[in-house]
Amino acid sequence: MSNNNLLLTPLKAGDLQLPNRVVMSPLTRSRAEPGHVPGALIAEYYAQRAGAGLIIAEATMAAGDASAFIAEPGIYSPAQVVGWKKVTDAVHAAGGRIALQIWHPGRATHPLLNDGAQPVSSSDKPIRGDKIRTLQGSHDYPAPRRLATAELAGIVTLFRAAAENARDAGFDAVQVHGAHGYLLDQFLRDGVNDRTDRYGGSLENRARLLFEVVDAAIEVFGAGRVGLRISPLVAYNDMHDSDPRGLVQYVAAQFDRRGAAFLDLRHERHDAPEEQELARIARRAYGGALMRNGGFDQASGEAALAAGAADAIIYGKPFIANPDLVERFRRGAPLAPVDFATLYTPGPQGYTDYPALAA
Repeated sequence: MSNNNLLLTPLKAGDLQLPNRVVMSPLTRSRAEPGHVPGALIAEYYAQRAGAGLIIAEATMAAGDASAFIAEPGIYSPAQVVGWKKVTDAVHAAGGRIALQIWHPGRATHPLLNDGAQPVSSSDKPIRGDKIRTLQGSHDYPAPRRLATAELAGIVTLFRAAAENARDAGFDAVQVHGAHGYLLDQFLRDGVNDRTDRYGGSLENRARLLFEVVDAAIEVFGAGRVGLRISPLVAYNDMHDSDPRGLVQYVAAQFDRRGAAFLDLRHERHDAPEEQELARIARRAYGGALMRNGGFDQASGEAALAAGAADAIIYGKPFIANPDLVERFRRGAPLAPVDFATLYTPGPQGYTDYPALAA
């Protein structure tokens, strides 16, 4: 097959057999029902996109006091497990494969979204330069509570329970969310983590909580069905790190030692020289399926695969407006534009009403 069709070729990612290398990014869409329960609308949405080599479902709450948006889904209650089982059944019936991204926002939330609970983090540093949206309007991010060392085993327990619930809900895999300035990233990057205990200071210490969570997920799913997302240069949620190259080297090597299924390297822009260098580091350190995400189109995705700089490409916005994205790539068909006004609004508009190509 020519290099112009590499996106359409199969891929083995750990224990996952993917029919193509076009992966759907986890995309928060705020369509859950009361109680953060995924309903029929979410099942329809993901089933429409079952042509993806792998769907990574949106950031999903590991605990009841871990909401950072409005109407995002959870995976901590029996009702949520039942709701997600309907989603996975719909995707599987359509011939697809679906992983769940398990997530805790840490400081990137507000008490108004969590019945008054104060956010928690690696430190007491609040997010600066942005506001958070709640049903009571937009607010500054509050200062989080610094988690005590003795509490961190409980965080791992939350993620383990989320993985167990994801397994019971029929997911093919889980992805640990270690990116975008959420809780695990708040421990990983030294722009936030100023701790002096065994979870702070050195990179090994700062990555400790992340890999305790990864190991818990592996205990539930097996290494061949666990993925990880990191975003060392993404500044979202007031984040930075003093040594992103060292971070990628360490995390990718540790993930490789575990034989885990797929590493999602989230770029600010995939074509930026510093981001390309991170991809080269990850490629050398990690022998599993390297998936890259950050502004790729079909041509640049094909080029990255042809160069050996990735094993799969993760697409976000293109999947929002093009439920049949893989078929459009196959035909060389134009892509529909995204209606940004309806990204987070309730109901089917801008969610399940984007049409597929005519047969």
